[in-house]
Order: sequence, then structure tokens, then C-alpha cells
Amino acid sequence: MCGIIAYIGPKNAYQILIEGLSRLEYRGYDSAGVALLKGDMNIYKKKGKVQELIDFAEDKNTDGLIGMGHTRWATHGKPDDINAHPHFSGSGKLAIIHNGIIENYSTLKEALTRLGHQFVSETDTEVLIHLIEEIQERENLTLADAVRQALSKVIGAYAIVVMDKNNPDLLVGARKSSPLVVGIGDHEYFIASDATPIIQHTNKVIYLEDEQVVEISRENGVEITSIENELQTPVIHELDLNIDQLEKGGFPHFMLKEIFQQPQTISDCMRGRLNATEGWARLGGLEEHANKIINAPRIIIAACGTSWHSALIGEYLIEELARIPVEVEYASEFRYRNPILGPEDIVIVISQSGETADTLAAAELAKQKGALVFGIVNVVGSSIARMTDGGSYIHCGPEIGVASTKAFTGQVTLLCLMAMVLGYKKGVLSNTYYHQLIAELGQIPEKVKEALATDDLIKTLAARFENTNNALYLGRGYNFPVALEGALKLKEISYIHAEGYPAAEMKHGPIALIDENMPVIVIATNQSAYEKIVSNIMEVKARKGIVIAVIDTRDHEIRKIADYCIEVPSTIEPLTPLLSVIPLQLLSYHIAVMRSCDVDQPRNLAKSVTVE
Repeated sequence: MCGIIAYIGPKNAYQILIEGLSRLEYRGYDSAGVALLKGDMNIYKKKGKVQELIDFAEDKNTDGLIGMGHTRWATHGKPDDINAHPHFSGSGKLAIIHNGIIENYSTLKEALTRLGHQFVSETDTEVLIHLIEEIQERENLTLADAVRQALSKVIGAYAIVVMDKNNPDLLVGARKSSPLVVGIGDHEYFIASDATPIIQHTNKVIYLEDEQVVEISRENGVEITSIENELQTPVIHELDLNIDQLEKGGFPHFMLKEIFQQPQTISDCMRGRLNATEGWARLGGLEEHANKIINAPRIIIAACGTSWHSALIGEYLIEELARIPVEVEYASEFRYRNPILGPEDIVIVISQSGETADTLAAAELAKQKGALVFGIVNVVGSSIARMTDGGSYIHCGPEIGVASTKAFTGQVTLLCLMAMVLGYKKGVLSNTYYHQLIAELGQIPEKVKEALATDDLIKTLAARFENTNNALYLGRGYNFPVALEGALKLKEISYIHAEGYPAAEMKHGPIALIDENMPVIVIATNQSAYEKIVSNIMEVKARKGIVIAVIDTRDHEIRKIADYCIEVPSTIEPLTPLLSVIPLQLLSYHIAVMRSCDVDQPRNLAKSVTVE
């Protein structure tokens, strides 16, 4: 959460910062601000989106060849102009931007208050910059040394950049449990919370590791040290990313673009891993650990949000196709409940960004317990990708819309590949079924295109239900997690209360909610328990509920009894989530648009949850 961008070089910093903040706005959009240094330190910040800041600064002095910017997702203190970043130190000499949470800020604030410091905001960030200044002045230290000493007293997570009015040729940054990358350009340098604001200027980056401090100066370039001031040797990576991937490409919203990208992103996820013509599947990141995983007593999958839903589908896939017991955990709970783990266990962590704080902490806990940790992420070079024992990328490209779509289908595709490969290697997946799965998975991108062709029908349905207050999503087997995902999407972007349930659980409580105003979305593409699904639909109809059924093209019975039907192509049951989720993504999108909601940046949410 929160977006950070800083620049030092020969160009006007303001324009680079504003463009960078616009690309980072998916990380937080409660407020935005910039600090620019040319003689004076000018800070401009406004509640609201980056455009509010642009309008505010239009008639202001925006000169300067060094500066930093921030777009905020509020943690400490409500979203307003005062709590927006950057924050000044007490003297106004230093300024800071910060992503993360300083957990002991209250104790530090009390101590600083006793020393005469006065605070104007409610943030933990302002406390940190006061602490840095207090240490710098008391100990007569350089800015970098003061930052190192201050951070040694801090408990929590941070990615920070600090500027000094008296040193206009220096940026100091640091990170712990929150991402920060350094961009290396042509006599210019960048610091950012991710690569999206950097790529238009350079494809060369350094990923900072935990408790590293970076000093960037015009004279000496980049120097990286540890918190203990030990010199570090950085590795420069070249990004495989282009600016077109960060644009809407003619779509009104990133979310719609990303929904319609899924035939390509699923293909990209399978490229080099599956060949339907030759009849093979493989997963390079799995090879080294395949035997250990095959013989493991269990697999634990830890994730949050949409990734947790894909993990549930992964449980079904791995248990059915590879016959290995699987437990799925909320990463946020897993890390705090003292789980029983040992060297024989396999822990798979799933995160689109690879920076999700709870999932990263779950991975670290599993490693401490001796378990083998396997990461499934989208962002190359992310923290989870770097710290796990092995892993695989889903190769979906940047996902800018806050509500995840293409990453979900990418994760499910990769989990299916993993289950197939493990099952075949283990000898529990028959040769015939293995090749059937390969053939069917190879057809999924084209079938997703067919599912996307329901868009016009779904717009009509959205108009019918845009003013509903509640919705119920039901699914069985592989499509129960799809029901959860459909409900989450509707909640996230349209602010309609929605719940997902196993269809059989409807009678154990949710049926009390059903009346003539309640839309019930039933995912009915699986053939197993088909008659039970029909019975569930009849129970809804008996209570005057409105049934929207997602069915496959072979269905003849449900289309007769449901109020509305959305058809998707037929496939074998383990792959049905990749098709049945498409109409649910489109339905949530169109309802949100009709309700005038901010689809790409829904209220209170941010893309990468890097704080607890």
C-alpha cells in the first residue's frame, strides 16, 4: 500500500514525480503529495487523488532537480491534507515519505514530546522523521547514519525516502518488510515502491533487501549499506516490462482491460510449460523439489483475498490429481496461531504482488520451522520470489486494477499445471486422464474468449440488478471457491453486500435471506452433484429468489428453471473455474460502472497489502 517515487538527476523532478504517482495510484489514493528541493524545500500535498494535487500545485513553484512523491493509503490518521505525505521534521530541514507501519510510534512520540518536539499530524511517519532529526542533531551525524540509528529503534515495517534541505544532492532510502526499488538511469536515479513509475525512464533496477539503506548522490551514485553500516554489493536487474502494459489500451478501465486480457495471460502462463500437440506438461520451478513434494505428508497453502480463493481451488486440484493432502490457510491467521510445521511439510504461498505482508510473514515462519517454501507470484523480483526455496511466476503482466482478475486465472492455471505434473510423476494420474487434461487446458484460452462474448448479455443483467443491496453466490466442488470470488468482486467494486457459500450450506442459514429482491448467482458448470445443484435452485425459486445461473452449453435442465442463464463453454470439471469466473468478473464490473463506482480504485482498498 502507498506509492513512493523519488528522483535525482538533470531533469525537472516534479513532472517525473507526478507521472510516477499517477502510475502508483493503484497502491493508495487517499491523498498525494510531493517535496521539491531547490534552495527551499517546497511541499505540496492534498487529500484525494493525484489530480487534486496537480490542480493544487498548478500555480506553485515546482522547480527542482531532486524530489520525492507519495500517494497514500491511510493507516495512522484520517485522510486529509495534514496527514498526507511528505512530512517535515521539527525544524523543517528534513522531509520523509513512508510506506508501512511504525508499531512503537506511540512510545517514540511520548519520548520525543518530552524532549520538546511538537507534532502537527496524527501519523506514525511524522514521529519517525522527528526521531531521525533528533538523533542527527544530538549525535552530529550524517543523514544516512541518523537514518540507520533511528531505524534500529523502530519496530514495524517501512519503506522510506528522506531528503535534507541542507544537502540538495542526496536521497536516502531504506526498507524493511515493504518493497523499495532503485532505478539506475543515465546520470539520474530513482527510488520507488515498485517498478511501474521507473520503466519509462530505465529498465535497470536494484531491489533493496530488508534492513538495507541506500544513499544516492550526484557525486557518488548509489551506495547500499546494512542497518549496521556494512557495505553491500547490489545486483542490477533488467526489467522485462514495457510502458504499453501500464496503459488502458483503449479500455475505459484497467479492470475491463485485464478481464479481456485473460485469453492471452492464460496462454502466457502456459507458454513453455504445456504443449497440447505433443502431449506434455512441465513446470520448471517445480523440478528441483518435485520428489520432496510428491512424498510430503501434506501441503499447506497460505494466501489472502483472491489468492486465497485460488488456493482453495488448488486444494481441490492437488488432492484429486496428485492425491496429496492439502490445507489452505489465511496467511494472516497462519502466522499468529503457532502452527505445527516441520521439515517434511511443504508450504505454498500465493500472492499476486509477491509483497503481501501477511503472506510474506507466513513464508518466513515456514522457513524458520524448516518447511520447504514454494512461491506462486506474478511480480518478478518481488520479496516472496526472492526469499522462497523455489517457485513459479504466473506471467500475467502488470495488474493495475485493484480488484484482481487475470492474476486469479493465472494462479488457477499454474496450480492446475502443478497438480497435473505432480500427479503424473507420482503415478496416481492415469496416462489417459493426464493427456485429456493437457488437451483441455490447451483449449482454455479460446474458451475464455467465448465466455467473454457474454459481455453484452451481462450488461443487460447488470442493469437489472444495479440497485440491489444484497446478493448470494452458490457453488459446489471446484466452483465453491468461484462463488466466494464472485461475491468478493461484487463487494470490492460495487459496494453491494454479497456472500459466497457452498450450495449445500444455503439451508444452514443463508436461505433465511432469500426473497423476491434477492439475486442468487448459482455456478452450475460442474457435472458432479448436478442434480443437487438443480435441487438448490428449486429451493431458491420456492422462496421467490431470483436465480442467475452460470451454465455450460450442454445444459438443458437449469436453463428451464433459472430466471437468467449465462452460458460458458464446456470443459472437464477441474478446469471449470477458469471459465465460470469470467461472467462473474464482468457482472461485478458492469454493476459497479452503472453505480458510478470507481472501478479501478475502489474506496478503502489498495492493490498491494504491504501492511498488517
